[in-house]
Amino acid sequence: MAFQDLREFIHALEKRALLKRVTAPVDPILEISEINDRVVKSGGPALLFENVKGHKMPVAINLFGSEERMAMALGVQRLDEIAERLEKLLEIPRPTSFFDKLATLPLLARVGSFLPKRVKSGPCQEVVEKDNPSFDSLPVNQCWPDDGGRYVTMGLVFTRDPIKNKDNVGMYRIQIYDERTSGMHWQIHKHGRTHERAYSERGDRKMPVSVVIGADPAMIYSATAPLPDGIHEVLFAGFLRESPVELVKCVTNDLEVPARAEIVLEGWVDPDERRVEGPFGDHNGYYSAPEPYPVFHLECITRRRDAIYNTTLVGPPPMEDYWLGKATERIFLPLLRLQMPEIVDFNFPAEGVFHNCCLISIRKRYPGHAKKVMHALWGLGQMMFTKLLVVVDHDVNVQNCSEVAWKVLSNVDWRRDVVVVEGPVDALDHASPYPLVGGKMGVDVTRKGPEEGMPRAWPPEARMSKEIHDLVSARWTEYGL
Repeated sequence: MAFQDLREFIHALEKRALLKRVTAPVDPILEISEINDRVVKSGGPALLFENVKGHKMPVAINLFGSEERMAMALGVQRLDEIAERLEKLLEIPRPTSFFDKLATLPLLARVGSFLPKRVKSGPCQEVVEKDNPSFDSLPVNQCWPDDGGRYVTMGLVFTRDPIKNKDNVGMYRIQIYDERTSGMHWQIHKHGRTHERAYSERGDRKMPVSVVIGADPAMIYSATAPLPDGIHEVLFAGFLRESPVELVKCVTNDLEVPARAEIVLEGWVDPDERRVEGPFGDHNGYYSAPEPYPVFHLECITRRRDAIYNTTLVGPPPMEDYWLGKATERIFLPLLRLQMPEIVDFNFPAEGVFHNCCLISIRKRYPGHAKKVMHALWGLGQMMFTKLLVVVDHDVNVQNCSEVAWKVLSNVDWRRDVVVVEGPVDALDHASPYPLVGGKMGVDVTRKGPEEGMPRAWPPEARMSKEIHDLVSARWTEYGL
C-alpha cells in the first residue's frame, strides 16, 4: 500500500498497533528526546506526542524505527521487494527491432506514470503565514543537552541549480537561531552546497530554499537516498510509491514541493553569509563541532490547518536513522551489482553508523579480487566515505556480524590482508587529524592461495554433511528438544 501523505501512514501504523499516542504533557526541550531514545533502544513503537508544552501542534517521531515500519512506509512486506523491482528496470534490454520496442513499452509506460504531477493547490497551503512567520510557532525540539539549540532534524530541503535548472531534495539539519533565521547544515559534498556555489559564482545573493516537514514516507526516505546525479528524488519517490507525487508551487518562490505535506518553510540563503552552527549530537553518537554554515532566512510558513510536526532523533546507535540506512542498503544493492556483478551482498552494521563500516561478500575469481572491490567501492559516490571495508567470500552471511567477526579473526594475516589508504572522509568524522580527509582501511578476509602469499593449503571448514543435517531436521520433533 502506498501512502499519499504522512497522516495516512500514521493512521495505518495506529491501526496495526505500531504507534502509541502520548497524551501526557511533554517538553520539546530534551524530554521528547529522552523518551524517544528509550523507546527506540527497546524496539518500541512510533510515537505521537499530542500534548507538547507551549504548542498545539502534535509531534510525530520514530515512525521509521523498525524493519517492519520501514518496509510498511515504502508499501512492501520486505525491503528486498523494491530491489527486485529495480532489477527488472535495470534489465530492460536495448531494443534492436520494432517488436523489441513494443515489448518494452508497457514497462516504460509504467515508469512514466511515476512522474511528478503538478497541481494548483494543496493541503500544505491551507494556512499561509507571510506577515510575521516565526520558527517559534513550531514545536522544534532540542535533542541533546550540549546542542547549540533547537533543531529541525527531518526537514526535506528543496533547492534548484540555477544553471541546469534541476531540483534537488536533501535532508539537512537546521539550527534555529531566532524567529526568522536558522543554520543550514549542508556539507561540502552535498547537492545543496553545489547549488549554493552556483548562485555565488553568478553573484546572486538570494538563493531560494524551501523546507518541507512531514511529507509522505516515500518522499521522506527519498530525501536521504544516495541517488545518482540526474535522478530527481521526487521521481524516485513516485517509483517507490508506484504513483506520482503531487507538487505545488511555493507562495514566495518558484520551487515546487509536495502538495500534501504538513508544513513548508519558504525562504532564502545568501551564498556569502555564514554563521556558526552547532554543536549537535549527531548520528555517529558524538557532538559535531561548531562551524560556520549558511543562514536560512524564513519568509513564509504554509501548513495544514491541523498540521503534524515530524522529527527524528539521531545519536548513539541504534536509532531510527539506522532503518532508513538499512532501506538504502537493500534497495541499492542492484545498482551496486550493476557496476560490480561479483558482489553478492553487503551490510552496514548499526555500530558503523553508515560510513564507518561496510561488510561485503563477493564471488572471488582471481588473486587480488577483494582488493579490486575495495578500491572500486572507495571510488563510488558516497561509498568514498567508508572508513572500513571488510570483504568476505560469497558463502559468508554478511548480515550475521558474528559470523563475519569469526571469519575476520580466523582468516586474516594482518601483514598480508590489510590495505590502508588516504582519501575523503565524511564531514562528521572526528577521528581524522584534518577535516574531510583521513585514513581508511580494507580487510581481505577471502580464502587465499599461493598467488596471494599463502603457500600452505587453506583448511576446509568443519561442516556437517547435508544428509545428516536434513535427517536431523526431519526428525527434530522426535528428540523432544
